[in-house]
Amino acid sequence: MATATIHYGSAREAREHFKDLLDAADEGRPATVTRDARRVAAVDADRLVYFLTRLHPSGARAVAEGDGWSIYLPGTPVAADGATVEEAVEEMIDALRDYAEAWIERLRLAPNHADNWGLVQIITLASDDQLRNWLLA
Repeated sequence: MATATIHYGSAREAREHFKDLLDAADEGRPATVTRDARRVAAVDADRLVYFLTRLHPSGARAVAEGDGWSIYLPGTPVAADGATVEEAVEEMIDALRDYAEAWIERLRLAPNHADNWGLVQIITLASDDQLRNWLLA
């Protein structure tokens, strides 16, 4: 019988029980590893996306401009344009993916971007359909 919580006190111990760690995460049970006095959690990515998108609605704004549409996320440097709202959303998904890549490479170290960790988790872990639904919610 599986215990409720899985915790390993070292990376070595976690490696030895990697399947158990993944099984716990897949089942939604708390699963952690301590490494160099830092605790890291293993979680099911789909559950994390579900939770984060409800905790952090996109707040996306679509604005008709000229012959098309612009969509942006207030408080972020991400925006996109398209002839239709649907096209703007598709462009926004690409722009969000580009932003997440830049954040991972360098922007995470910039004070004005550091707090976008949750946004980047949503962008990188969500499918295009999940991002589309999040933007249009």
